[in-house]
Amino acid sequence: MATWFPIVSVMGPRQSGKSTMLQSAFPDFTYLNLENSELRSLANNDPTGFMHSQPVHSFIDEAQYAPGLFPEIQVVADERHEMGQYAISGSQNFLLNKNIKESLAGRVGILELLPLSYHEVSHSIPDFPVDRFMFRGGYPHIYEADIPEHIYFRSYLDTYLQRDISDLLEIRNYRSFENFLRLCAQNSGELLNTSKLARDTELSRPTINSWLTTLSASYIVFLLSPYFSNPRKRLTKTPKLYFYDTGLLCYLLGIRSVDELLRHPKRGAVFENLIIEETLKRGFNANSESRLYFYRDSNGVEVDLMDMTNSLSPQLIEIKSGITPRDDFFRHLKTVGRDLDIPIEQRQVVYRGKSSFRTPNGRFVSAKDYLLK
Repeated sequence: MATWFPIVSVMGPRQSGKSTMLQSAFPDFTYLNLENSELRSLANNDPTGFMHSQPVHSFIDEAQYAPGLFPEIQVVADERHEMGQYAISGSQNFLLNKNIKESLAGRVGILELLPLSYHEVSHSIPDFPVDRFMFRGGYPHIYEADIPEHIYFRSYLDTYLQRDISDLLEIRNYRSFENFLRLCAQNSGELLNTSKLARDTELSRPTINSWLTTLSASYIVFLLSPYFSNPRKRLTKTPKLYFYDTGLLCYLLGIRSVDELLRHPKRGAVFENLIIEETLKRGFNANSESRLYFYRDSNGVEVDLMDMTNSLSPQLIEIKSGITPRDDFFRHLKTVGRDLDIPIEQRQVVYRGKSSFRTPNGRFVSAKDYLLK
């Protein structure tokens, strides 16, 4: 990106490792963190002078705190007409993205960094159990400091509510938003029903929609779109709600250990979230546009995940949290595969068992094999 654009920006959730990665990628850049009150004051009071006083190659962290800098970054970048002049990042993606679109359109290459994938964690901790990762999630500091999950996520949630949400939505009653967030966790893996969320929270639908947009912009939740290109069937048009990190999801569900997770009634939903979230990470980490969907028609035929990223090799994926392989898991894969002309070898059941093998109906793939491929 730094060879193609004068500016590079990394988006992603708070504490996903954006600053660490950029400092590693650009060790010779001058690091300017606008959380420093003195720097922030200089940047806001005299953005022109601030930018012209900085070296050619600078990394501006928490750039959203000085919105007046963005037009000046554009001016300086255009004057120098070089690629790879600036790196910018921040923890409040909504504000950062807004300023980029208003001032830096066409001049910035944007990348997105999610928490660590299972594949990445396994490089540092060989044979790390999938169930443990499902409970712990991928936020780097949990592994760096070996901090207990409930302590980390309590702190993470407090920081997110008090710093990001208060600035974005001017919410003063954090408890209402936290209750809404926990309701989203209860509805993870289900069709998005804003009317139900509004009733349960006693809030208006416009408020619910606004809060969902904020959660999405903060990389807390994402919506999985339904597949809609089968003219022979009546298909649902409502997306499903998922979390970007199952560790945070488990915390919001009140799950406090791996054993509790494996006995919890939401185990299936959390495991489904894990497989879909990790599939999404592959696209982010490869800087490719993933085309992921789920399938549901009016007859109750449903497939958990359709990976259509490779148009020449679409994948139908059923996700099961049990450890025992059963032939009837392929029932809907067979129906949808036949309707959409997707070959048997591109139909798979991902489950928590240890073995991966072929059957006449498709493949059983262990969660570990799926996440490491």
